[in-house]
Amino acid sequence: MIKSVYIHIPFCDTICSYCDFCKFIKNSDWIEKYLIILEQEINSKYEGEIINTIYIGGGTPSCLNIEELNELFNIIKIFNKSKTLEFTFECNIENITEDKLKLLYENGVNRLSIGIQTFNNNYLKFLNRNHNKEDIIEKINLAKEIGFENINIDLIYALPNQTLEELSNDIDEFLKLDITHISTYSLIIEPNTKVFIESYKNIDEDLDYEMYKLICNKLKDNGYNHYEISNFSKSGYESKHNLTYWNNNEYYGFGLGASGYIDNIRYDNTRSFNKYLNGEYIKKSHELDIKETIENEFILGLRKINGINKEDFKSKYNKDIKSIEVVNKLLKEDKLLENEKNIYINPDYIYVSNDILIEFI
Repeated sequence: MIKSVYIHIPFCDTICSYCDFCKFIKNSDWIEKYLIILEQEINSKYEGEIINTIYIGGGTPSCLNIEELNELFNIIKIFNKSKTLEFTFECNIENITEDKLKLLYENGVNRLSIGIQTFNNNYLKFLNRNHNKEDIIEKINLAKEIGFENINIDLIYALPNQTLEELSNDIDEFLKLDITHISTYSLIIEPNTKVFIESYKNIDEDLDYEMYKLICNKLKDNGYNHYEISNFSKSGYESKHNLTYWNNNEYYGFGLGASGYIDNIRYDNTRSFNKYLNGEYIKKSHELDIKETIENEFILGLRKINGINKEDFKSKYNKDIKSIEVVNKLLKEDKLLENEKNIYINPDYIYVSNDILIEFI
Protein backbone atom coordinates (compact mmCIF):
# COMPACT_ATOMS: atom_id res chain seq x y z
CA MET A 1 0.00 0.00 0.00
CA ILE A 2 1.23 3.52 -0.86
CA LYS A 3 1.92 5.67 2.18
CA SER A 4 3.26 9.09 3.18
CA VAL A 5 6.08 10.10 5.52
CA TYR A 6 6.37 12.98 7.96
CA ILE A 7 9.77 13.64 9.58
CA HIS A 8 10.12 16.11 12.43
CA ILE A 9 13.26 18.19 12.92
CA PRO A 10 12.82 19.92 16.30
CA PHE A 11 15.68 22.44 16.09
CA CYS A 12 15.43 26.21 15.55
CA ASP A 13 17.75 29.21 15.49
CA THR A 14 15.15 31.21 17.43
CA ILE A 15 11.80 30.37 19.02
CA CYS A 16 8.73 32.10 17.58
CA SER A 17 6.51 33.76 20.17
CA TYR A 18 3.38 31.83 19.12
CA CYS A 19 4.82 28.35 18.46
CA ASP A 20 3.75 25.34 20.55
CA PHE A 21 5.34 22.66 18.36
CA CYS A 22 8.08 20.41 19.71
CA LYS A 23 11.26 22.48 19.33
CA PHE A 24 14.64 23.44 20.85
CA ILE A 25 17.31 26.03 20.18
CA LYS A 26 19.82 24.46 17.78
CA ASN A 27 22.73 22.57 19.33
CA SER A 28 25.22 20.74 17.08
CA ASP A 29 25.84 17.90 19.53
CA TRP A 30 22.11 17.35 19.96
CA ILE A 31 21.52 17.38 16.20
CA GLU A 32 24.22 14.74 15.67
CA LYS A 33 22.70 12.46 18.33
CA TYR A 34 19.18 13.10 17.09
CA LEU A 35 19.93 12.10 13.51
CA ILE A 36 21.49 8.82 14.68
CA ILE A 37 18.33 7.91 16.63
CA LEU A 38 16.05 9.17 13.85
CA GLU A 39 17.72 6.74 11.47
CA GLN A 40 17.25 3.91 13.96
CA GLU A 41 13.56 4.74 14.36
CA ILE A 42 12.98 4.84 10.61
CA ASN A 43 14.82 1.56 10.06
CA SER A 44 12.82 -0.12 12.82
CA LYS A 45 9.37 0.94 11.55
CA TYR A 46 9.46 1.42 7.80
CA GLU A 47 8.21 -1.68 5.97
CA GLY A 48 9.24 -0.90 2.40
CA GLU A 49 6.00 0.53 1.02
CA ILE A 50 6.00 2.93 -1.91
CA ILE A 51 6.14 6.45 -0.51
CA ASN A 52 4.03 9.02 -2.33
CA THR A 53 4.83 12.09 -0.23
CA ILE A 54 7.59 13.10 2.17
CA TYR A 55 7.24 16.15 4.39
CA ILE A 56 10.15 17.36 6.53
CA GLY A 57 8.83 19.81 9.10
CA GLY A 58 9.70 21.27 12.45
CA GLY A 59 10.97 23.14 14.24
CA THR A 60 13.05 24.60 11.45
CA PRO A 61 14.64 21.95 9.20
CA SER A 62 16.46 24.64 7.24
CA CYS A 63 18.48 25.60 10.33
CA LEU A 64 20.58 22.43 9.81
CA ASN A 65 23.96 23.06 8.20
CA ILE A 66 25.11 21.46 4.94
CA GLU A 67 26.80 18.50 6.66
CA GLU A 68 23.73 17.81 8.79
CA LEU A 69 21.42 18.09 5.80
CA ASN A 70 23.56 15.62 3.87
CA GLU A 71 23.25 13.19 6.79
CA LEU A 72 19.47 13.65 6.81
CA PHE A 73 19.22 12.93 3.08
CA ASN A 74 21.39 9.84 3.48
CA ILE A 75 18.96 8.58 6.12
CA ILE A 76 15.91 8.97 3.90
CA LYS A 77 17.47 7.12 0.97
CA ILE A 78 15.89 4.03 2.57
CA PHE A 79 12.46 5.02 1.28
CA ASN A 80 11.03 3.39 -1.83
CA LYS A 81 9.96 6.63 -3.51
CA SER A 82 7.15 6.96 -6.03
CA LYS A 83 8.05 8.37 -9.45
CA THR A 84 5.50 11.12 -8.73
CA LEU A 85 6.84 11.82 -5.23
CA GLU A 86 5.92 15.15 -3.66
CA PHE A 87 8.83 16.05 -1.38
CA THR A 88 8.24 19.08 0.86
CA PHE A 89 10.86 20.79 3.01
CA GLU A 90 10.01 23.52 5.53
CA CYS A 91 12.24 26.61 5.55
CA ASN A 92 12.53 29.93 7.32
CA ILE A 93 13.60 32.96 5.33
CA GLU A 94 16.49 33.79 7.67
CA ASN A 95 18.37 30.51 7.13
CA ILE A 96 17.72 29.96 3.43
CA THR A 97 21.00 30.10 1.49
CA GLU A 98 21.87 29.35 -2.12
CA ASP A 99 23.99 26.35 -1.08
CA LYS A 100 21.16 24.88 1.01
CA LEU A 101 18.56 25.37 -1.71
CA LYS A 102 20.82 23.71 -4.29
CA LEU A 103 21.37 20.78 -1.92
CA LEU A 104 17.62 20.35 -1.39
CA TYR A 105 16.98 20.49 -5.12
CA GLU A 106 19.72 17.96 -5.90
CA ASN A 107 18.23 15.56 -3.33
CA GLY A 108 14.79 15.54 -4.88
CA VAL A 109 12.96 18.15 -2.82
CA ASN A 110 10.39 19.59 -5.19
CA ARG A 111 8.18 21.63 -2.85
CA LEU A 112 9.19 24.30 -0.35
CA SER A 113 7.01 25.47 2.54
CA ILE A 114 8.31 28.82 3.75
CA GLY A 115 7.23 30.44 7.01
CA ILE A 116 6.81 34.09 6.07
CA GLN A 117 3.72 34.89 8.22
CA THR A 118 3.59 38.65 7.46
CA PHE A 119 5.38 41.50 5.68
CA ASN A 120 4.61 43.96 8.49
CA ASN A 121 7.80 44.71 10.44
CA ASN A 122 5.93 45.42 13.69
CA TYR A 123 4.17 42.07 13.55
CA LEU A 124 7.33 40.26 12.52
CA LYS A 125 8.93 41.60 15.68
CA PHE A 126 5.89 40.52 17.73
CA LEU A 127 6.17 37.00 16.25
CA ASN A 128 9.94 36.97 16.92
CA ARG A 129 10.77 36.49 13.25
CA ASN A 130 14.13 37.72 11.99
CA HIS A 131 13.48 38.73 8.41
CA ASN A 132 12.06 41.67 6.48
CA LYS A 133 10.31 42.36 3.18
CA GLU A 134 13.55 42.61 1.20
CA ASP A 135 14.77 39.26 2.59
CA ILE A 136 11.50 37.60 1.59
CA ILE A 137 11.59 38.81 -2.00
CA GLU A 138 15.28 37.93 -2.37
CA LYS A 139 14.94 34.38 -1.02
CA ILE A 140 11.74 33.54 -2.94
CA ASN A 141 13.36 34.72 -6.18
CA LEU A 142 16.49 32.70 -5.37
CA ALA A 143 14.40 29.54 -4.86
CA LYS A 144 12.69 30.10 -8.22
CA GLU A 145 16.02 30.64 -9.99
CA ILE A 146 17.33 27.34 -8.64
CA GLY A 147 14.30 25.55 -10.06
CA PHE A 148 11.64 25.36 -7.36
CA GLU A 149 8.23 25.82 -8.99
CA ASN A 150 6.01 24.51 -6.16
CA ILE A 151 6.30 26.91 -3.22
CA ASN A 152 3.93 27.29 -0.27
CA ILE A 153 4.05 30.29 2.02
CA ASP A 154 2.39 30.64 5.41
CA LEU A 155 0.28 33.67 6.26
CA ILE A 156 -0.69 34.33 9.88
CA TYR A 157 -3.49 36.77 10.71
CA ALA A 158 -5.77 37.88 13.57
CA LEU A 159 -2.76 39.33 15.35
CA PRO A 160 -3.33 41.64 18.35
CA ASN A 161 -4.42 45.11 17.11
CA GLN A 162 -4.17 44.06 13.45
CA THR A 163 -6.56 45.88 11.13
CA LEU A 164 -8.32 44.69 7.98
CA GLU A 165 -6.26 47.20 5.99
CA GLU A 166 -3.00 45.77 7.34
CA LEU A 167 -4.12 42.25 6.46
CA SER A 168 -5.16 43.39 2.98
CA ASN A 169 -1.71 44.91 2.47
CA ASP A 170 -0.10 41.62 3.57
CA ILE A 171 -2.19 39.64 1.07
CA ASP A 172 -1.24 42.07 -1.71
CA GLU A 173 2.45 41.54 -0.93
CA PHE A 174 2.00 37.75 -0.84
CA LEU A 175 0.30 37.86 -4.23
CA LYS A 176 3.24 39.79 -5.73
CA LEU A 177 5.47 36.78 -4.93
CA ASP A 178 3.48 34.75 -7.49
CA ILE A 179 3.73 31.42 -5.70
CA THR A 180 1.58 28.31 -6.08
CA HIS A 181 0.18 27.72 -2.57
CA ILE A 182 -0.81 29.75 0.49
CA SER A 183 -1.60 28.32 3.93
CA THR A 184 -3.38 30.70 6.30
CA TYR A 185 -3.55 30.56 10.08
CA SER A 186 -5.58 32.63 12.49
CA LEU A 187 -3.37 33.25 15.53
CA ILE A 188 -4.32 30.90 18.34
CA ILE A 189 -2.73 31.77 21.66
CA GLU A 190 -1.57 28.41 23.00
CA PRO A 191 -0.45 27.67 26.58
CA ASN A 192 3.32 27.72 27.22
CA THR A 193 4.01 30.12 24.35
CA LYS A 194 5.55 33.57 24.80
CA VAL A 195 2.36 35.34 23.72
CA PHE A 196 0.37 33.33 26.28
CA ILE A 197 2.84 34.04 29.08
CA GLU A 198 2.68 37.74 28.22
CA SER A 199 -1.15 37.61 28.51
CA TYR A 200 -2.08 38.47 24.93
CA LYS A 201 -5.69 37.69 24.01
CA ASN A 202 -7.31 36.51 20.79
CA ILE A 203 -8.90 39.27 18.74
CA ASP A 204 -12.65 39.85 18.52
CA GLU A 205 -14.39 36.94 16.82
CA ASP A 206 -16.34 39.16 14.43
CA LEU A 207 -13.12 40.79 13.22
CA ASP A 208 -11.50 37.36 12.86
CA TYR A 209 -14.43 36.35 10.62
CA GLU A 210 -14.11 39.51 8.51
CA MET A 211 -10.39 38.75 8.08
CA TYR A 212 -11.15 35.18 6.99
CA LYS A 213 -13.66 36.42 4.40
CA LEU A 214 -11.15 38.99 3.13
CA ILE A 215 -8.52 36.28 2.64
CA CYS A 216 -10.94 33.94 0.87
CA ASN A 217 -12.27 36.63 -1.47
CA LYS A 218 -8.92 38.19 -2.40
CA LEU A 219 -7.21 34.87 -3.06
CA LYS A 220 -10.16 33.56 -5.07
CA ASP A 221 -10.20 36.77 -7.14
CA ASN A 222 -6.51 36.19 -7.90
CA GLY A 223 -6.84 32.65 -9.23
CA TYR A 224 -6.35 30.57 -6.10
CA ASN A 225 -8.54 27.54 -5.45
CA HIS A 226 -9.85 27.40 -1.88
CA TYR A 227 -9.60 23.62 -1.49
CA GLU A 228 -9.39 23.23 2.30
CA ILE A 229 -10.57 25.44 5.16
CA SER A 230 -7.19 27.17 5.55
CA ASN A 231 -5.44 26.35 2.26
CA PHE A 232 -5.41 27.87 -1.21
CA SER A 233 -3.54 26.79 -4.33
CA LYS A 234 -3.12 27.40 -8.02
CA SER A 235 -4.68 24.62 -10.10
CA GLY A 236 -2.78 21.35 -9.73
CA TYR A 237 -0.69 22.52 -6.77
CA GLU A 238 -2.82 21.27 -3.89
CA SER A 239 -0.68 19.72 -1.15
CA LYS A 240 -0.66 15.96 -1.77
CA HIS A 241 0.86 15.38 1.65
CA ASN A 242 -1.79 17.29 3.57
CA LEU A 243 -4.49 15.63 1.48
CA THR A 244 -3.18 12.35 2.91
CA TYR A 245 -4.31 13.60 6.32
CA TRP A 246 -7.62 15.03 5.15
CA ASN A 247 -8.44 11.89 3.16
CA ASN A 248 -7.86 9.85 6.35
CA ASN A 249 -5.11 7.80 4.71
CA GLU A 250 -2.20 6.21 6.57
CA TYR A 251 1.20 7.82 7.04
CA TYR A 252 4.40 7.36 8.99
CA GLY A 253 5.43 9.94 11.58
CA PHE A 254 9.11 9.87 12.49
CA GLY A 255 10.99 12.02 14.98
CA LEU A 256 10.41 13.78 18.24
CA GLY A 257 6.76 14.75 18.77
CA ALA A 258 5.65 13.35 15.38
CA SER A 259 2.27 11.66 14.92
CA GLY A 260 1.50 8.75 12.65
CA TYR A 261 -1.33 6.51 11.46
CA ILE A 262 -0.25 3.00 10.45
CA ASP A 263 -2.14 -0.31 10.36
CA ASN A 264 -5.22 1.38 11.85
CA ILE A 265 -3.17 2.60 14.84
CA ARG A 266 -2.79 6.31 15.57
CA TYR A 267 0.29 7.15 17.60
CA ASP A 268 2.12 10.15 19.02
CA ASN A 269 5.86 10.11 19.55
CA THR A 270 7.37 11.35 22.79
CA ARG A 271 8.39 15.01 23.12
CA SER A 272 11.07 14.05 25.67
CA PHE A 273 14.50 14.32 24.07
CA ASN A 274 16.07 11.92 26.59
CA LYS A 275 13.39 9.27 26.08
CA TYR A 276 13.71 9.56 22.32
CA LEU A 277 17.48 9.17 22.49
CA ASN A 278 16.94 6.04 24.58
CA GLY A 279 14.74 4.52 21.87
CA GLU A 280 11.44 5.17 23.67
CA TYR A 281 9.90 6.64 20.54
CA ILE A 282 6.17 6.35 21.14
CA LYS A 283 4.38 8.20 23.92
CA LYS A 284 0.92 6.80 23.23
CA SER A 285 -0.88 4.74 20.61
CA HIS A 286 -4.45 3.67 20.02
CA GLU A 287 -6.01 1.11 17.69
CA LEU A 288 -9.17 2.52 16.15
CA ASP A 289 -12.45 0.68 15.92
CA ILE A 290 -14.69 1.20 12.90
CA LYS A 291 -16.76 3.88 14.66
CA GLU A 292 -13.65 5.97 15.40
CA THR A 293 -12.31 5.50 11.88
CA ILE A 294 -15.55 6.78 10.37
CA GLU A 295 -15.60 9.70 12.83
CA ASN A 296 -12.11 10.65 11.61
CA GLU A 297 -13.25 10.31 8.01
CA PHE A 298 -15.80 13.06 8.61
CA ILE A 299 -13.72 15.28 10.91
CA LEU A 300 -10.82 15.28 8.45
CA GLY A 301 -12.62 14.91 5.13
CA LEU A 302 -15.10 17.72 5.70
CA ARG A 303 -12.19 20.16 6.09
CA LYS A 304 -11.91 19.91 2.31
CA ILE A 305 -14.12 22.44 0.54
CA ASN A 306 -15.38 19.69 -1.82
CA GLY A 307 -15.97 17.42 1.16
CA ILE A 308 -16.21 13.63 0.98
CA ASN A 309 -16.78 11.63 -2.18
CA LYS A 310 -19.83 9.41 -1.69
CA GLU A 311 -18.55 6.53 -3.81
CA ASP A 312 -15.14 6.57 -2.09
CA PHE A 313 -16.87 6.43 1.29
CA LYS A 314 -18.97 3.44 0.21
CA SER A 315 -15.89 1.68 -1.16
CA LYS A 316 -13.98 2.23 2.09
CA TYR A 317 -16.70 1.32 4.59
CA ASN A 318 -19.22 -0.71 2.60
CA LYS A 319 -22.05 1.61 3.62
CA ASP A 320 -23.95 4.53 2.17
CA ILE A 321 -22.72 7.83 3.61
CA LYS A 322 -26.35 8.91 4.04
CA SER A 323 -27.01 5.93 6.28
CA ILE A 324 -25.10 7.89 8.96
CA GLU A 325 -27.76 9.56 11.11
CA VAL A 326 -25.85 12.77 11.80
CA VAL A 327 -25.21 13.26 8.07
CA ASN A 328 -28.95 13.30 7.37
CA LYS A 329 -29.55 15.64 10.31
CA LEU A 330 -26.98 18.13 9.02
CA LEU A 331 -28.28 17.84 5.45
CA LYS A 332 -31.79 18.70 6.66
CA GLU A 333 -30.37 21.70 8.53
CA ASP A 334 -28.51 22.80 5.36
CA LYS A 335 -25.24 22.72 7.27
CA LEU A 336 -24.14 19.99 4.88
CA LEU A 337 -24.93 20.07 1.16
CA GLU A 338 -24.57 17.42 -1.53
CA ASN A 339 -24.10 17.22 -5.24
CA GLU A 340 -23.88 14.19 -7.52
CA LYS A 341 -20.43 13.20 -6.21
CA ASN A 342 -19.80 14.72 -2.79
CA ILE A 343 -21.16 15.75 0.59
CA TYR A 344 -19.60 18.95 1.87
CA ILE A 345 -20.04 21.75 4.39
CA ASN A 346 -22.32 24.57 3.28
CA PRO A 347 -19.97 27.47 2.36
CA ASP A 348 -22.00 29.72 4.69
CA TYR A 349 -20.82 27.54 7.59
CA ILE A 350 -17.16 27.03 6.66
CA TYR A 351 -15.91 29.60 9.17
CA VAL A 352 -17.74 27.80 12.01
CA SER A 353 -16.96 24.34 10.65
CA ASN A 354 -15.72 23.12 14.04
CA ASP A 355 -19.28 23.44 15.36
CA ILE A 356 -20.34 21.03 12.62
CA LEU A 357 -17.41 18.61 12.88
CA ILE A 358 -17.89 18.18 16.62
CA GLU A 359 -21.30 16.65 15.94
CA PHE A 360 -19.53 13.60 14.51
CA ILE A 361 -17.76 12.83 17.80
